[in-house]
Amino acid sequence: MRILLVQDTDWISRNVHQQHHVAERLTLKGHDISVIDHDLLWQNSEAGGLLSKRQVFDNVSKIVPDANITVTRPRILRVPILDYVSMLVTYRREIAAQLRDFRPDVVIGMYLLTNYVALQASKRTGTPLVVLVLEPNSEMIPWPALRPIGKIIERRTLKEADSVIVINEALRDYAIRMGARPEKTRVIRAGIDTERFGLNVDGFTVRQHYGIGERDTVLFFMGWLYHFSGLHEVLKEMAKCKRDGLGVKLLVVGDGDALEDLQRARADLGLEDYVAFAGKQPYEKIPEFIAASDICLLPAHDNAIMRDIVPIKMYEYMAMGKPVIATRLHGLLREFGDDNGVLWIDRPEDSLRKAIELIDEGSIKAHGEAARQFVRNNDWAAVVDDFEQVLCECIRSKRGAPNDAEGAHDVSRPLQNQYSG
Repeated sequence: MRILLVQDTDWISRNVHQQHHVAERLTLKGHDISVIDHDLLWQNSEAGGLLSKRQVFDNVSKIVPDANITVTRPRILRVPILDYVSMLVTYRREIAAQLRDFRPDVVIGMYLLTNYVALQASKRTGTPLVVLVLEPNSEMIPWPALRPIGKIIERRTLKEADSVIVINEALRDYAIRMGARPEKTRVIRAGIDTERFGLNVDGFTVRQHYGIGERDTVLFFMGWLYHFSGLHEVLKEMAKCKRDGLGVKLLVVGDGDALEDLQRARADLGLEDYVAFAGKQPYEKIPEFIAASDICLLPAHDNAIMRDIVPIKMYEYMAMGKPVIATRLHGLLREFGDDNGVLWIDRPEDSLRKAIELIDEGSIKAHGEAARQFVRNNDWAAVVDDFEQVLCECIRSKRGAPNDAEGAHDVSRPLQNQYSG
C-alpha cells in the first residue's frame, strides 16, 4: 500500500506524535509512505530569501531505526500570514504531483489547511482521504479572527472525508459535531512503546546531572511549552512554599512559546535551585527523564484547545508507573476516569498541593502502579494493525464506489496478499 501523508507542521523537528509512530511502523510492514510537511518554525531559521526552497529528505526516521520515509517540504513565502496563503498554491501543486507520480492508494490528512487542499486534490483522482484528528484544528489558529473561517474549512473536510480517525472518545464527539459521519468515524487510541517505556529504565544519571538529591521528590512535565500549559502557576506556588523547606523540584523537558517567560519567572521567584529546564531532548532520552521523576504533571488550562485532547505523553507517563496530576479536562476524564493513577485538580495552582498530599500519604507508588495497570494493553502493534485495517477498508470502499476515478491505482494485489487467509 502506498500512503501519502500531509500535515501543516514540521515532521522532522517537532515532537514525536501519533502519526510518527504509526507511519514508521507501517513502513516496517512493507508499506511505502511519503510525507508532505511544513516548516512551521521558519521564522527561527537562519535561511534567507523571501521564497523558501523545496526540500526533499530521504530515509527519515524519528523512532524506528529501520523506518524509511520520504519527507517533502514545498516552497512557501517567508512572510507571516502570507506563508499560509502561499501554501494554497505550492501545496496544491505538490499534492497533485505526488498523486500523479507517487500514485498513493490513500491520503492521510491532518490539521487544517493541508487537509482542505488534499481533499480537493484527492477528489479529482478518486483517491480516498482519511482525516486523522489529533486536536480541534480550527481552535489552534493563532489569529482569533480567522477561526470562524477555519471552522468552515474543518467542517467541510470532516464531512467529505472518506474516513475519520480520532484518538479518543471526546474527539470523536467533537469530529461528529463538526460534520464527520458517525459511521465513518473510528477511535484508535495512542499506543506505548513498551520496550522503551518500561520499569527497567534508570533515571539516576538524569537526577545526578540536574542536582536532584536522593530525598527530593521530582515533578515532571514534558512537551511544547504553551502559555496555557499551567507551569507559570506551578512556579508561583513553589515560590510560596520554598520558604517552608520544600523538598519538591520541578524538571521540565521541551521548548516553545512560553520558555523564555518561564525562565524569567524562575529567576524572579528565586527558584533556580528548585526548577530545571532541560530544553528539547532526543526521543530516545525521554524514558530516562520520566524514570528520574516521581510524579508527572499535566496542569493545563481548561480551554478550547485542551478540552478534548489526550496527549500521548499521558500513556508514556503511566506506562512507566508514574502517577499523573492533571487538570480535570473533559477528554482526559473520559479516557482515564477515577482511581486509575490520574489525580484530578480543578486549577493549575492546585498541582503542588496535590503532590504534597501524595507525598504525605506515601501513596505515590500505589497510584503509579494503578496507572501502569490501566495502560498495560496499549501496545503500538495493536494500534498500527487497527490503523492499517481502516486504511484498507477505506481503499476497498472507494474502489467499489460507482464514481471511482478512471485510472486510479489498482490496489487489489497488495490488499489481497496482506489479508488473504
